[in-house]
Amino acid sequence: MSSNPISMKHITSRDNPLFKDLLGLASDRRARRQSQRALLDGPHLLQAGLDAGVVFQRLVFAETAAAGELADWCQRLPQVPACVLPDALFNGLTPVETPTGVLAVIEIPRAPISEQDACIVLLENIQDPGNLGAILRVAAAAGADAVHLSQGCAEAWSPKCLRGGQGAHFLLAIHENAELPVLAEAFGAPVYAASLGASEALFDLDLRGRVGFAFGNEGAGLSAQLCAAAHPFIIPMPGKVESLNVATAAAVCLFERVRQLRNLG
Repeated sequence: MSSNPISMKHITSRDNPLFKDLLGLASDRRARRQSQRALLDGPHLLQAGLDAGVVFQRLVFAETAAAGELADWCQRLPQVPACVLPDALFNGLTPVETPTGVLAVIEIPRAPISEQDACIVLLENIQDPGNLGAILRVAAAAGADAVHLSQGCAEAWSPKCLRGGQGAHFLLAIHENAELPVLAEAFGAPVYAASLGASEALFDLDLRGRVGFAFGNEGAGLSAQLCAAAHPFIIPMPGKVESLNVATAAAVCLFERVRQLRNLG
């Protein structure tokens, strides 16, 4: 394609209001929450957002990328304003060691809570955004419908969580600031929670109907309130390990449900 296919706004100063706005979306949770916008980093996330029909507000290119194949995003999204930054400014918007050269500002999609969800995941006070992104990816891969996050969770739409999710955000209904014990009691089907003192094992549960799973903080686990609203179980671990990483535990549980559903056929 042509080296200059479309006219784009060039920004060269850190004091430019648009750059300051982009920097806020990249680094400030409050800026994302108040504006209900997020920053997608790289072609993979942009494509996932495009496939999901999210609203793109702006494309942002590094100067070196704008002259190459990444600029074809301007042709794919011709109604979306685009801007070009010197590489040094662009690299300040992305924490990855090797930036891809393209970002996009999107409206954060909001889905209503559905009473028809067959599988939900409740996450309480998950602190690490990478862990949270990994859990979202697992939930999407296993066919969960919705993920509900407590107020104390890491932010779902932060750049690090978006990278960890690898597009999973656009395949799930994500609800932040949820009252998880209330939600568990109102779900109308079992919500299961791993507990070291439980007598029933994961592999003995019937997971073929509507079901929820609750996973807690990496160190503290689940609160007493959420435990009281859920059905306890253990993940059998014959090895000499006390616990699993929360994303690994989520994968074991959600794919046990997948296994049981496949056996129905």
